[in-house]
Amino acid sequence: MTGQLAASEEGRSGQDRRSDTSFFCPFHLGIKSGSRGRVGERRLNGKEWSYVDYYPNHLLFCIVAILVLSILDVYFTLNILARGGEELNWFMLVVIEESIEKFISVKLALTGLALVFLTIHHNVKYFQKLRVRHIIYIVLTGYVVLIGYEALLLNWII
Repeated sequence: MTGQLAASEEGRSGQDRRSDTSFFCPFHLGIKSGSRGRVGERRLNGKEWSYVDYYPNHLLFCIVAILVLSILDVYFTLNILARGGEELNWFMLVVIEESIEKFISVKLALTGLALVFLTIHHNVKYFQKLRVRHIIYIVLTGYVVLIGYEALLLNWII
């Protein structure tokens, strides 16, 4: 009761305005005008990480780039296999042997789910200075190197 009295004296309604915010809302895409929600860390209270309402544009660019590179990886992998190459990932080899459609679905689903998890936790510190968002940057770099390697393989195989 004291909290509601203090809230009304300060001009607030006393209700928690965050209680009706859905997980998927315009803040995540930067569509909402005016107040964009929490972008960065605020009052950590001893925590080493925080969750936000709005993700930085450079992080979303990295996520989209990783998804596009994952699609290219599927395409290049199938081309390499068609020209006599071998799949080195034993899990994906088992999936490819079942069906090509299942391989594409599993590859993109695993990549997408991992990216959702990493994006939600992008502020979490993994080691003292390494945050999860740095792991996203490392994954992007790894995909760029992988696509470059597969492009070289396709040129050598031709």
